[in-house]
This record gives sequence, structure tokens and C-alpha cells, in this order.
Amino acid sequence: MNFCNDFKYDLKLGQIKEKELAELLNYSSIEVKTDLQAAKTGNVFVEYKSREQSSGIATSKADYYCFVISKDAFIFISSEALKAKCRVYFNTSRDIKGGDNNTSQGILLPVKDLYGH
Repeated sequence: MNFCNDFKYDLKLGQIKEKELAELLNYSSIEVKTDLQAAKTGNVFVEYKSREQSSGIATSKADYYCFVISKDAFIFISSEALKAKCRVYFNTSRDIKGGDNNTSQGILLPVKDLYGH
């Protein structure tokens, strides 16, 4: 996104993004994940398997994911973009066991990876 110190440009861009968010909230399915430790650890856990069965991001039908990382911070990302960001870490030291009794497998994704392209 280009930076511009022009109110008319900023207003137009703001209105475009407001419309995109309204459409996202009205017409898209959203899976919400709360990870209040993410602000401290800098990571979210993105599950893709549980008890040896595909689960989480691997089976979700949601168009978007919303990560709640504090009582007033939400991060929206398309499911396809999230999958792409997780694939980078598949079969690395960030591909870990977690969840209840470590019965899930997932990617420990840096929060910073949820931003941008």
C-alpha cells in the first residue's frame, strides 16, 4: 500500500477498506480463534490434525480466520492466505504437537506472519 499525505486519498482508501470489511462481515464465513497468549509469545497455534485425523485449517470451510490476540485486538486473514503462510513451516521445528494432552498437530505461526503478503 502506498503512503500518501493527502486527506482526500486517505479518505477514499478508508472508505474502500470500510466497504471491504462490511462485505467480509456480511457475506463471508469466519472462524474465530482466541489465543490470548499470542501477544506475549508472538505466535498462534494453527491446528491441522487432531488424534491422527485432519482437522482445523485442513478441514475448515470458513472463508476467513479471525485471531483474537487480546481483549481488543483482532486479526483477519483469508483461509487461503493462512494456509499458504502455514505451509512454509510444515515439517520444520514450528510444526509441533499441542492442544489438549498434545493430541493435536499444528503450526506455531509467528503473529507477524499474519500481516501483509
